[in-house]
Amino acid sequence: MLKIGTRGSKLALWQAEFTRSELARIGVESELVIIKTQGDLVQHLGFDKLEGKGFFTKEIEDALLRGDIDLAVHSMKDLPTSPQDGLVITAVSYRDNPADWLIVRREAVDPQQIFKIKQGAVVGTSASRRKAQLLDYRPDVQLKDIRGNVPTRLEKLRSGDFDAIFLAAAGVSRLALDISDLLLVELNPREFVPAPAQGVLAWQTNRDDTATRLIMKQLHHPDISACTNVERRVLQLMSGGCQLPLGVHCERDASGNYHAFAACEVDGAMRRVRVSSSTSVGVAEQVIAMLKDAP
Repeated sequence: MLKIGTRGSKLALWQAEFTRSELARIGVESELVIIKTQGDLVQHLGFDKLEGKGFFTKEIEDALLRGDIDLAVHSMKDLPTSPQDGLVITAVSYRDNPADWLIVRREAVDPQQIFKIKQGAVVGTSASRRKAQLLDYRPDVQLKDIRGNVPTRLEKLRSGDFDAIFLAAAGVSRLALDISDLLLVELNPREFVPAPAQGVLAWQTNRDDTATRLIMKQLHHPDISACTNVERRVLQLMSGGCQLPLGVHCERDASGNYHAFAACEVDGAMRRVRVSSSTSVGVAEQVIAMLKDAP
């Protein structure tokens, strides 16, 4: 019986239950162990201070190191790019829609404006990446930090605290939330670039736990891993967590070519680059060079 470590939010539990079903598909029994993380307990900091720096993962990783659990499931975008000693990402999941979505109150809709939000709209997000890209397209909007899980943030939108909020498409679709009373603006990940590894789950194990690693390798998606490796390598080379206003998205076309898109605020200016290559090798380094050299 494998013990799966997870946070207790609705989305985290969806991810853990999905992991259980995937394990059951290959004949492996498992159970959930719910662990509170600093990101769950600290509510006064924005997500730009939390994501990508271990705030949603450290306590789960500590349990993994102690042997209290056999396996951890994470939103891959939450994992720091420098792995905890003794732990490895053994497998990654399929990729759900990697895009960001802008969810807009009907009263704040203006079809003539970019992203269909009215002039001076109050937009909720705590991610510096989203803030920088939105202001680049719509310098008139007002930004306001928002915390809480996905249903909580939607309730704050409906109550009028915000005119619009950002959510990851994967989170909304995985929770099967009804947002029919709101306007959904689907953003193109090539243009409004998401967080590295957005939409992907990472399955983490002890490095020396060969038995669990062999099990998880049966669930691994190497094609997705090749793309997320590029995205996370860019983040690593930029020496950043989520306080860095950086979006990176990599995809592979039917011919096997890689296309990487990045957007980052450098010295107060938004820079956007695209790199295409027949191999993933060196793509991250090309992205970094272009970001730094862009006018």
